[in-house]
Amino acid sequence: MTPPPVWTEEQLTAELAKSVDLFRKERLEEDVTDYGGYFDQFMGHFETLIETTVDLSLLEQKALEILSDSNLARSFRYLAGPPISEDDLETIAEAVLTPSRLKNDEEMVKRVVQVIQAGLDRRRFPWVRGGREPEEAERQAAVIASAALMASQAIGTKRRTEGSTNQQDTVRSMFQKALTMKQVPAKEMRVLRDAPNPGEFCMEAKLSGRKADLTAGLYDNRVMPIECKVSNSKVNSVKRLNNDAAAKAEAWKADLGANNVVPVAVLSGVYSIPNMLDAQSRGLTLIWAHDLQPLIDFINSTKPEAKPGKKPRR
Repeated sequence: MTPPPVWTEEQLTAELAKSVDLFRKERLEEDVTDYGGYFDQFMGHFETLIETTVDLSLLEQKALEILSDSNLARSFRYLAGPPISEDDLETIAEAVLTPSRLKNDEEMVKRVVQVIQAGLDRRRFPWVRGGREPEEAERQAAVIASAALMASQAIGTKRRTEGSTNQQDTVRSMFQKALTMKQVPAKEMRVLRDAPNPGEFCMEAKLSGRKADLTAGLYDNRVMPIECKVSNSKVNSVKRLNNDAAAKAEAWKADLGANNVVPVAVLSGVYSIPNMLDAQSRGLTLIWAHDLQPLIDFINSTKPEAKPGKKPRR
């Protein structure tokens, strides 16, 4: 069987430079109105939260009202410094953050409030510790700082989501146009027989219990799960590439057999060369989003020589 491409450090360095240049260009051309829109939206939500709780003095009394409103509930989690995610809040408070559950469990509501109060950002809300009313300048500064924090987080999430979605669309187009492969409905793939047949692919679905952004059936009966990864820094790349994509690659190979699966990560943005070499050594094939030709060439190389009346099947 044809092995997938493996890159030298020099090759990775050269392509990384191209990827970083494209990343800079995209950021410089980004529409700044997105941030402004988020900022204004979250500023309004935070002003409502401050007003509803009378400058945070009635957090416990107003907790159920706040947690029953999705906008206020999100702002509520940003009272902590640093902000606490919904999943973390549920775990730490031993709570289920749905209005129906909270309405029937007063103690659960108290635990949620206690977690936020314990982590309250004293720098943004200095009047709370002093047990006093805030000055107007303090209140306004707290609202602006909180709105900026929420807007920055929202922009980061939007960038990652859109970047991955754009990559998935690009790879799907490659499968359909450059390779004339057929898209089939996505389904959970517990074993190899569940995966797309040779010359077919599906979009987001679980393979052996782990989600892949796309999964293709190669012509030599191997399966190719593909992860689309966008990183904005070398530090961020560890999580996305090594802790996620490379870890999945190792698990897929262990579960399905090293000779049966070819895990691929399509990359764009900023990465660390040592981290990429590590991921590659763990069985993950690296492909740059700005140059999919090596992936096209590899998939074509898995085609057997044409034999009349024979079609590869798994």
